[in-house]
Amino acid sequence: MRIRATVAAASGALVLSALAVPAAHAATADPVISKVTVNGGKDVVLGTTAPKTVTVSVTASHASGIESGWLLLWHGKDLDEGLDGVLTPNEDDATCKAASATTSTCSLTITIDPRADLTKNVQAGSWHILTGAEAKDGSSTYYDSYATARIQRLSKLTVNASPEPVKKGKTITVAGKLSRANWEDHAYHGYTGQPVKLQFRKKTSSTYTTVKTIRTNSTGTLKTTVKASVDGYWRYSFAGTSTTPAVTTAGDFVDVK
Repeated sequence: MRIRATVAAASGALVLSALAVPAAHAATADPVISKVTVNGGKDVVLGTTAPKTVTVSVTASHASGIESGWLLLWHGKDLDEGLDGVLTPNEDDATCKAASATTSTCSLTITIDPRADLTKNVQAGSWHILTGAEAKDGSSTYYDSYATARIQRLSKLTVNASPEPVKKGKTITVAGKLSRANWEDHAYHGYTGQPVKLQFRKKTSSTYTTVKTIRTNSTGTLKTTVKASVDGYWRYSFAGTSTTPAVTTAGDFVDVK
C-alpha cells in the first residue's frame, strides 16, 4: 500500500481502504489524470463556527476506462514530516460519470468544520491535493500533490461615513474595521496593517472611484477624512491576501447640503 503511514493515522480507515493504491501495476499504461477540481475552482472560505461541504473531483482517462478516483487535502511541509491537517471525503467511494469510453470524472464531497479540522491559523492558505485514479484493467496512478487549493479565513469589513447630512465643503469622517476569523479562539480579530481602498460613488452614478488607500491600524480599524462635495455613497474595499478573501462594504450614503 502506497499511502503514507502518517496520512493513514491522521485520516483513518478511509485512507487505507478507499484511497489505497496498489504498488504493482498491470503491464498496460497507467491512467492519466487531466483535471482535479476543488469547490468548483473557487477558494474555500471558512468562518469560526459553520461547517462547509465542498465537492471535489478528479478527471482521468485510460484505454480500458476508469473504475474509480480519489482525492483528499493535506496541509504541511510534506507527508512524512510536518503534516498538520488532513481533510478526507465523506464517501467511501466516488461517484464516477463517464464522458466517453475512456474518460470519467469521479466526484466526492468533503465537509470542513472550522472547530474540528482547522485548529491553527497557519492552516490558512494553500493545501495540497492528493489524488489518484484506477482503470478498469487494474492499473492506477497516484500523486502526493497533484495541485493545490486555497482555504481561507473569512473576512469582514464595515464602513460608517459621518456626519449625515453634512454641509458642502465640510469634513466627512469615514470609519470602519477589517477583521477576520481566528480558528484558534473562534472569534474575529482586526486584520492589522492591510491596505484598504476608500471609494466613492456619486448619487447619480453607478460606478465607484477610488479616492485613497489607507492601512488598518493595530486593531484593524480604519479612519480617514474627506471634504464633502456632492451627495453620494462611501465604501471600503479590501483586495484580499492568500489567507483572507477580498471583501467590500455596501455604500454608506451621505447627503451633502
